[in-house]
Amino acid sequence: MATIPLERIRNIGISAHIDSGKTTLTERILFYTGRIHAIHEVRGKDGVGAKMDSMDLEREKGITIQSAATYCVWKGSQGQLEEHNINIIDTPGHVDFTIEVERALRVLDGAILVLDSGKGVQSQSITVDKQMKRYKVPRIAFVNKMDNPGANYARVAEMLKEKLGHHPVKLQLPMGAEDKFVGIIDPIIGRAFFFDGEDGEIVREADIPAEYADEAKAAREEMIAKVADVDDKLAEKFLAEEPISVEELRSAIRRATLALKMTPVMCGSAFRNKGVQLLLDGVMHFLPNPTEVENIAHDQSNNEAKVVLSSDFNKPFVGLAFKLQKDQYGQLTYFRVYQGRISQGDTIINTSNQQRKERVPRMFRMHSDDREEVKTATAGDIVAFYGIEASSGETFTDGKVNYTLTSMHVPAAVISLAVAPKDRAAEANFSKALNRFNKEDPTFRVHQDEESGQTIISGMGELHLDIYMERMRREYNCDTVAGRPQVAYREAISQRGDFDYTHKKQTGGSGQFARVAGYVEPLPIEAVETYEFVDDIVGGSIPREFIPACDKGFKEAIKRGPQVGFPIVGVRCTINDGKHHDVDSSEQAFKTAALMGFREGFLAAKPVVLEPIMKVEVDAPMEFQGAVQGQVNQRRGIIMDTKSEGAEVTVVAEVPLSTMFGYSTDLRSATQGKGNFTMEFARYSPLPRNEQEEMIKKYKEKLAAEAKDRK
Repeated sequence: MATIPLERIRNIGISAHIDSGKTTLTERILFYTGRIHAIHEVRGKDGVGAKMDSMDLEREKGITIQSAATYCVWKGSQGQLEEHNINIIDTPGHVDFTIEVERALRVLDGAILVLDSGKGVQSQSITVDKQMKRYKVPRIAFVNKMDNPGANYARVAEMLKEKLGHHPVKLQLPMGAEDKFVGIIDPIIGRAFFFDGEDGEIVREADIPAEYADEAKAAREEMIAKVADVDDKLAEKFLAEEPISVEELRSAIRRATLALKMTPVMCGSAFRNKGVQLLLDGVMHFLPNPTEVENIAHDQSNNEAKVVLSSDFNKPFVGLAFKLQKDQYGQLTYFRVYQGRISQGDTIINTSNQQRKERVPRMFRMHSDDREEVKTATAGDIVAFYGIEASSGETFTDGKVNYTLTSMHVPAAVISLAVAPKDRAAEANFSKALNRFNKEDPTFRVHQDEESGQTIISGMGELHLDIYMERMRREYNCDTVAGRPQVAYREAISQRGDFDYTHKKQTGGSGQFARVAGYVEPLPIEAVETYEFVDDIVGGSIPREFIPACDKGFKEAIKRGPQVGFPIVGVRCTINDGKHHDVDSSEQAFKTAALMGFREGFLAAKPVVLEPIMKVEVDAPMEFQGAVQGQVNQRRGIIMDTKSEGAEVTVVAEVPLSTMFGYSTDLRSATQGKGNFTMEFARYSPLPRNEQEEMIKKYKEKLAAEAKDRK
């Protein structure tokens, strides 16, 4: 498929805070590269909607729900570059769909971080940036909406440094801002660019206007100095005061960007058709091709030794399934090919799932919901297969190597709902929908409550679960009824608690005997894991073969805490003594002793109930500032920051999730429908003592009622 050299391929993602203009930008990119022949807006009056928002729900709500893949060809803003292939993934901005961003960044080589010129770095920009850092993705920051009131390119670039810790370097100089934004100066080559034609499709290059001459000269000098700070090669020329050519400057910017030492900052207005073609040039000049990114696999035949994959067509095939999607023809599995090649009819092996063999029936390049069939894909390509059974994050090879790639980070769910079909006749469709959604989206979880028999769905927020219930209605003709949202509380300990438990049972024949002693203690706050097991047994008081059983017992115990029935987190379990019996000791006896011993130690360790705290960012007109702050305070929120920009105010607060249900309705009524907010998980924090006591009391009453019913 890829007849084009790897050096001329770019795999990029477009990510940002909600409503920063990502999908509009992608739409313009597709138009200028000839992939689409007319521009449709995200909330367009023509009813068509943006190409990349292919779901009806996305078009109705004006938000991106699923990441969408496409590809295009670019020859430079004035046809001056060799033909480049760009694979693009447009990702959602809403935090409830953060897994879509996560899985896109896992397989991409570079990214465009879109920022609003008036609002700069917002809460979801920070989350997206963390994800980019997690996967070491080089990025260009694109300051969009330069035509909007309050547009300030320099201030947004500075915010990249203050809030994200970047080394931002402004590669462009806007000519004007807000309604006076007319074009862009490129100080690298010392030329001005204007965007003519009905849709800005004609890029007109001109001399720099006289009134900008001094500013452009200063911008170039500042750029060179900032790049020299992070690139030794350029620094030598800069310190020697030697002239620096366009090629030398571009090469230095590319080296520093790929080494994650700097972030190039560009600007424009996607909606007003200004600056997009120059941004595409920037993608060619400054973002990596597949050969410039280090991708690590683990060799399962060699103790998971690390192996660097090579973007070589002739090496054994290695690919990652990163996204599943179902349409009228069946399941589409999106793949990134990291090494080798794959053709229709080939047999590939799922090394993440018991070496299961799969035959590749049909293969496509995707353009949102359209597809173009291809016969072969090679290293660096992003394609979709029909008829392959896989889950997100599984590795496939051609069987010549036994490699697996690390999967993506999956954040924990923070909200749950009990759901059931309204009509008993729709139960089969209800099950089908849940199975499919659970497989497609790792942050959407389904389980059966053992006690009540209810089906519980869990996810990243109210909107996340609402969208899935709406999809059940539309795609599976299954209306659902939902219970009240349930917050995902956790239990933890605040100090060390000792235990010494003996499990003894005699029931005729051989009995059960095991004694386990040790202590539980809280893990450090910065710990990544939520559970740790420490074996401090010396002298064989517990035989080696029973140690894993103790670990199993502790793991069983932390699934459901004794206080309010939620999982226990942040705990280290240490065993340092015990006793066994030659005949009556068994794995089961030690597992039970560990489980009961844990409960003893847990209750002695000052247990606490933790609640999820959300970072909430509210935007509203200035006149409603008092009402917004009042509502946050009523919800036990703590205001962290208040920023005013023109006639708008932004309030940033930390608020318990349990108090946020129904907030969107309250905010609308308090701000005459003009306020909006975003919310994302921040951390877990102890529940206030009175609420904790009330929860524990209710849980005990529930357990007593259930015990009574069983009798």
